[in-house]
This record gives sequence, C-alpha cells and structure tokens, in this order.
Amino acid sequence: MTIYDSYVICTAPRSGSTLLCKLLTATRVAGKPASYFHRPAVEDWQQRLGIVPDAGATERAALDAVFRAAIREGSAGTGVFGLRLQAHSLKFFLPRLAELCPEAAGDVARFRQVFGETLFVYLQRADKLAQAVSYLKAEQTGLWHVAADGSELERLAPHRDPAYDREAIRAAIETMEGHDRAWEDWFAREGVRPLRISYDALSSDPLGVLRGVLERLGLESEAACGVVPGVRKLADETSRNWVERYRSGR
Repeated sequence: MTIYDSYVICTAPRSGSTLLCKLLTATRVAGKPASYFHRPAVEDWQQRLGIVPDAGATERAALDAVFRAAIREGSAGTGVFGLRLQAHSLKFFLPRLAELCPEAAGDVARFRQVFGETLFVYLQRADKLAQAVSYLKAEQTGLWHVAADGSELERLAPHRDPAYDREAIRAAIETMEGHDRAWEDWFAREGVRPLRISYDALSSDPLGVLRGVLERLGLESEAACGVVPGVRKLADETSRNWVERYRSGR
C-alpha cells in the first residue's frame, strides 16, 4: 500500500472543494488543504503565506521559500500536506513548478520532488448547468460560502441582488467544461489515475467520502468520526428557477 506524503485536490470552482477541504482539516491527521497557489502571481503567494520578499534572492530561491512555507502551513503538523489546485491556476502554477525543479522529467516528477509521494484527488461536478448557476450567482451576490449554521463564511464583494442572465450562464458552462478538459488532458498527458470523487457523492455522503480519502492516503478512517460538515449549500429557489429557465430556453 502506497504511503502518501501529500495530496492535491484537483478541481474547479463550485465543485464542493471547500467542503472537502474543511472535512479533511477537521480530522487533524490530513493537513490543512487550501489554495496556496491560487492567483497567478508569486507576490500574491508570498503575501498569502506571510513571506517578506528578499530583494537579493534569485527567482528559484524565492519560489523555494514559497513552497516550503506552503508545505508547513498545509501540513499543519500532521506530516501530510494538502493542496487545493483549481484548473484555472494550472497555466501559471505548472511553469513555476518547472522553474523550481528544472531537472525533473514531467509534472508528476516535479510534484514528487517538492511534495513527496503525491495522491491526486479529482473532485468534479457533472451537472455543469447547476455548477454554472452556482458560480454566476456567487459572483453577483459576492457570497461564496456559508457555514452550517447559515452565517457567512466567505464573502468577496458587497451584496448585490442576483439577476438572471442566460448568456452569462452559457459562458459559465463553457468555462466549467474547459476546466474539466484541462484536468483530463493533464491526467492523460502525465499518466495520472486520480482518485475520482463526484460532487453528488460528496454532497450526499460527506463522511463516507472523507473516510474513503483517508483510507486511500493510508490514514486511519476513524479520524472521520465526529467530524461535522462545516459548509452548507447555497442553492435556493433562485438557483432552481434559473436552472429551469435555462433548460426551457428562456
């Protein structure tokens, strides 16, 4: 059985990754997965990780400091590093990984060089219309996640009332489909057979999915006992209305 040093949650927006990250963090044995390399700027990574840039450092040394800091934070003292990597981050992240490990042959070899033996977990949402509606509604309202008790967990902009926009939904569907293709192409190119998890399975049985991930990582599944999902769905009557309107061609 493979013992993993790290795992990467390969995903796209509105696929349930925040729920999965919080579940894994709550076990206290699987690190603290988060989007440590989300935005396409090393300076943003440094700020996110509390690193004061060294003006005299080479680009490779600066990258090395960022990745070491991310591993410390994302391991949370457990010995297992967790990372959430969104599809739209790949175009910037992979070249930086190559800069850090120029001698390694391929992306997977670079992941292993930096993060150790790595499990790739592919979290995907099959219903692209529902995913697109969720994304557009979050963008419009500014509210991206709520806690289990309904309190705001992540707000990125002041509130605006959501407004149905058929063309924006269509564009969002195409974007989400593109994210899926980007991951599937990368898996095929790198010969990766990820642990596949569906949004529907995670939503209907979060603790069952959590136990499965822990087992695959070689960790005790009992660590899932007592874990309470910390995120609640944002789908509501507005979401359902938009889905129905789009399907009816209106």
